[in-house]
Amino acid sequence: MTPARRAVPEDAEELVRLRKIMLDSMRPSDDVDWQQPALETLRSQLGYEGSELTAFVVDDPGGSGRLAACAAGMTQRGLGGPGNPSGVSAHIFNVCTDPGHRRQGYSRACMEALLAWYEERDVRRVDLLATADGEPLYASLGFARTAAPSMRVTLGRN
Repeated sequence: MTPARRAVPEDAEELVRLRKIMLDSMRPSDDVDWQQPALETLRSQLGYEGSELTAFVVDDPGGSGRLAACAAGMTQRGLGGPGNPSGVSAHIFNVCTDPGHRRQGYSRACMEALLAWYEERDVRRVDLLATADGEPLYASLGFARTAAPSMRVTLGRN
């Protein structure tokens, strides 16, 4: 098994490619306006030790220079509370395996590396949104559905 490694700025284009695959699997879209800002964010944040954004990746074992899989997330510090005295939490938002590399444990390797990285930094709560395809992996890693309802507002509407 190819081990997961921490992503670096040079992985940014591949991370955007995998994100597009993930997003299209949930809701296909021709909108690519988000890709350049995402690329710039990844290039500026990956490899910066104090960054709230981190990702772990598995390289294509065939040596193509592409990524086989990734898992990315953000940490944030809020106010502490019961079960999370430090107030540090994380949200995982980008777990994807290239279609040609699925069912080989690559997303699991990325997730395990990311969770271990969070644990080393005393992140106590990690949230994610799961697709039906991803839910068995997340459940096997200890994630459970919560009763907390989610709400959202989009600001800056025209």
